[in-house]
Amino acid sequence: MSTLKENYATPQEAFWAGQFGTEYIGRNASQQLLAANLNFFTKALKQAGKLSSCLELGANIGMNLKAIQLLYPDIELNAVEINPDAAAKLRELVDQGNVYEGSIFDYPGTAKVDLALIKGVLIHINPDKLDIVYEKLHQASNRYLLVAEYYNPSPVAIPYRGHTDRLFKRDFAGELLDKYSDLVLIDYGFSYHRDAAFPQDDITWFLLEKKA
Repeated sequence: MSTLKENYATPQEAFWAGQFGTEYIGRNASQQLLAANLNFFTKALKQAGKLSSCLELGANIGMNLKAIQLLYPDIELNAVEINPDAAAKLRELVDQGNVYEGSIFDYPGTAKVDLALIKGVLIHINPDKLDIVYEKLHQASNRYLLVAEYYNPSPVAIPYRGHTDRLFKRDFAGELLDKYSDLVLIDYGFSYHRDAAFPQDDITWFLLEKKA
């Protein structure tokens, strides 16, 4: 399903839908990253137990989903991706009908899954639109939400590869916990870019559970 358009609600969407988002693909397609992701999700999902379905918001070419599929071979994968070149690669992994090509803001929220995942994406969302993404995550999850982002106790914007207003750090998980009374924190951790075997990009992750 494609909703490619030229006019986006925020400059951050246009940034990732365009050339910069396409160039990002080549920087994030290595076997080393897949190994690091496998190690990452083994830790981050340890308390989740068996999962039968997953939705990733901002999946790029599916490097996170590839790792999750190795851990859960029978899992049903669903994904949202704004960049058309990345979405084309994503369809090699995820069933075409389960890939929504377009902005997270426009995603209709049709999938209901055991795990709603967002990793390295909230940091690039316009802060004024975060509540929309939080609602998409919460709505999609039948049980778990995994939020893996740069953490900062208070909101801050930092330069990103020579660009301003393209990367924002804050306590995303804390805001989700404050916004939704049915969410509880069940695990969290940190992955360091200097890890000798399985480096990640200084990501702090939070596994939240949605109580009935």
